[in-house]
Amino acid sequence: MGRITLDKVTKSFGETEVIPPLDLTIEDGEFTVFVGPSGCGKSTLLRLIAGLEDTTSGQIRIDGNDATQLPPAKRGLAMVFQSYALYPHMSVRKNIAFPLKMAKMDQVEIDRRVDNAASVLNLADYIDRKPGQLSGGQRQRVAIGRAIVREPSAFLFDEPLSNLDAALRVGMRMEISELHKKLATTMIYVTHDQVEAMTMADKIVVLRAGNIEQVGSPLELYREPRNLFVAGFIGSPKMNLIDGAEAEKYGCHTIGVRPEHIEISASEGPWSGTVGVSEHLGSDTFFHIHDTGLAETITVRADGEVGFKYGDRVHLTPRDDVIHRFGADGLRIA
Repeated sequence: MGRITLDKVTKSFGETEVIPPLDLTIEDGEFTVFVGPSGCGKSTLLRLIAGLEDTTSGQIRIDGNDATQLPPAKRGLAMVFQSYALYPHMSVRKNIAFPLKMAKMDQVEIDRRVDNAASVLNLADYIDRKPGQLSGGQRQRVAIGRAIVREPSAFLFDEPLSNLDAALRVGMRMEISELHKKLATTMIYVTHDQVEAMTMADKIVVLRAGNIEQVGSPLELYREPRNLFVAGFIGSPKMNLIDGAEAEKYGCHTIGVRPEHIEISASEGPWSGTVGVSEHLGSDTFFHIHDTGLAETITVRADGEVGFKYGDRVHLTPRDDVIHRFGADGLRIA
């Protein structure tokens, strides 16, 4: 079991409150991602759950039991950090087995757990190598293996892919998601990368300045952002936000329209502008349109075969049925 509940949890460093009163429930077996900009409190929140930071007030329950004052080793959780923290002089097998050795577990059981973790993580062929002989992705898998053998009720990941290059990050995202399916164990994952959040999570928790802005599935946050912050943060490229006279036509303070919901044309459309930089990605092209009189830049996602070039004058047509409206308070108008 791995149900984790935070009840009015707060955290202050001296006079500075970094986590205002916060309520959150993470269900057993759920893959929950904490996402937000740097300094939003997501890693602090993870460390509170792990017991690496003390709560200032409130209660943390794990499987219904009060864990607020328990030390990390007694919480039944396993954490995977940004740095691999592997012992360079030890083999993969010994690195994975290390926490079990420290717990003085029977050697037969240690071997069983290590072999199982190595099989799940495709590390069997590297089991006798040292960390220096491994790639970055393989080292991260060893660090995950060291967590798996503890058979925790939940895994906590603190930006585990930030040290990997782009190609390895994509591969490791898939591997961690696959691991979650195999183990069916609660996972809490911290990242500032909303693409990671969208592609991996069952549930996303969007944080800003220690506050939860919205909780929901990736599609819920994408389709129905609760406020302007979530609207601008979730989605890549981000949502176009337009205020002023154009928003007033829709009876609101600000409208939002996603790049894929704008049609670009050479001949007609209610909005017009000049093509700036274009990003050609093969199947898609992102056009950044300037001089529209609506916003500094309007981003349009179009088919990769669309052939507008820098400096072309174009016309834009937003899809009215998917325009998001926001009030003066920044909240989405249903």
